[in-house]
Amino acid sequence: MAWLLTSISGGAAHEIRAAVADVEVTTEDVRISIRLSLEPLIAGINLDGLVNTNESPEAAFHDQLRAEEPAELEDALRENWDRISDGIVIETGGELLHPEIVGVTIHEVGNVELPRDSVLVLQAHLPRGMDPVQIGWDASYGELVLRQVGGGDAAYTGFLIGGAMSEPLPRAEILTEDAGAVFLRYILAGFEHIIPLGLDHILFVLGLFFFSLHIRPLLYQVTAFTIAHTITLALASLGIVSIPPGVVEPLIAASIVYVGVENALGWGNVGGRTALVFGFGLLHGLGFASVLGDFGIASGRFGVALLGFNVGVELGQLAVIAIAFLIVGLWFGKKDFYRPFIAVPASVAIAAIGAYWVVERTLL
Repeated sequence: MAWLLTSISGGAAHEIRAAVADVEVTTEDVRISIRLSLEPLIAGINLDGLVNTNESPEAAFHDQLRAEEPAELEDALRENWDRISDGIVIETGGELLHPEIVGVTIHEVGNVELPRDSVLVLQAHLPRGMDPVQIGWDASYGELVLRQVGGGDAAYTGFLIGGAMSEPLPRAEILTEDAGAVFLRYILAGFEHIIPLGLDHILFVLGLFFFSLHIRPLLYQVTAFTIAHTITLALASLGIVSIPPGVVEPLIAASIVYVGVENALGWGNVGGRTALVFGFGLLHGLGFASVLGDFGIASGRFGVALLGFNVGVELGQLAVIAIAFLIVGLWFGKKDFYRPFIAVPASVAIAAIGAYWVVERTLL
């Protein structure tokens, strides 16, 4: 899903957006996953107080970087890393640590008029002791939303501006959250990704609902979808499978179009539809994985977090079906007008929204 979705038009294409960082502190190291636009940092633009990158003397170089392929942009990042890393402060016990790049994910070139999101993963080994860790973000890098991973309800969240430092983050804090707490927290994260944040997944599940109100077809479809997205969610989260969001997101939108059209035209049988939904579920699992990666997983809790997130997603999907049944199916499902005046128009609307998203995610 797009990060920090905004309505961007005209001159707003060059507006500055805050970076978002998830920081995990253990007794041995600190790991930071930052979602940001890399181009301003590489270009050396001072974002402090800047509203629009077009106002910077480095604007032309910045726009040139937006058109660079991911591999070329990563090369530029690494060439300038010594300079850039000086603005990312990791301090413990009065000692400054130098963060190392352990992972870079850069989206393919899209609309060069719009900011391109990247994910930069950094790590620094901590010296012996239990001194807390503070994170700092240079004022010239703009604003940073800093979130502590694994601290439960007491986890630190801060908004760093003007070169501010975070509050001290205890090394042992992450150890106080047991497996049960992690499991429950990720259930909530998975549920929220469906309701209210996952409109595309909600529409796909509604497409399954409007195919048939009979329990067997619905059960087959939901089961196939669950198994499929569980597989790719696990594989993508483990880094075994990696497909760019620029490919996955339009295909997810296309899957919404297909189920809507198939419902409206009355195509398909239970067996064929179930197999098709399984294939679409593989795509949706990749979409879930990108969100799970953005949320962050504490080391040593991967399996529990992954299971909890998946349970949350399933509860969200079942809630969508239950709500649809209570609003529509229970009252009108057995009426003669249900299919021509409810199921078909709803499916056409679902397909139309999916078609718009296909265009938006590929051309706009």
